[in-house]
Amino acid sequence: MKHLAAYLLLGLGGNTSPSADDVKEVLSSVGIDADEDRLDKLISELKGKDLQELIAEGTSKLASVPSGGGGGGGGGGAAAPTTGGAAAEVQEDKKEEKEEEKEESDEDMGFGLFD
Repeated sequence: MKHLAAYLLLGLGGNTSPSADDVKEVLSSVGIDADEDRLDKLISELKGKDLQELIAEGTSKLASVPSGGGGGGGGGGAAAPTTGGAAAEVQEDKKEEKEEEKEESDEDMGFGLFD
């Protein structure tokens, strides 16, 4: 990805056919070492191709990929307890949760969001 990003940056800068050395120079300017094998493969695959056409072609291919949406249905509700003992356990769990929430509160830290 870093090689492609550098290649595209060079293309945006007006270099319509960046070389491997151009890409290495961009990457080294931000302290990244180029991977020779990947860079050579990228340059050979993009040699002689118009970047704008490749981007347009890729965009049209991505348009046909399902991207989800709609979301799934919500989970079912918890079953109601049938015995008094189970209800007592639920209440104890709620008390423990409230105690934990109090412990995690920002009030104990001595500062607030807008102080």
